[in-house]
Amino acid sequence: MRTTVERARRLALALPQVTEQDHHGIASFRVRGKIFATMPDDEHLRVMVDEDEIRAAASENPAVFHEFYWGNRLACLVVDVAGASPTQLRELLTEAWLRKAPESLAKQLRDRPEPTSQ
Repeated sequence: MRTTVERARRLALALPQVTEQDHHGIASFRVRGKIFATMPDDEHLRVMVDEDEIRAAASENPAVFHEFYWGNRLACLVVDVAGASPTQLRELLTEAWLRKAPESLAKQLRDRPEPTSQ
């Protein structure tokens, strides 16, 4: 199934306490004010997962996932949303959200049952 940026937006906004705000002219997704993903254009999503996840995804499928550096720092994973499955996007967005959410809020998500449909 082809994934669209609108589906990616819905997946991000489905996470607890997420807001969408402008960030220097691009859409950003935040949990309690902390950015965990941005949407720089109509084809890509930048997801702030940890460096190990960035490297693993980029090496596993370089046609869809790319490393993004901010200066010398590996900052996020760029996702070609059309090539990523909804499941991959959900997992990446959830991982990024968990990194930025306060622990009490993250615990609520971890304790929630997994979704059964996409």
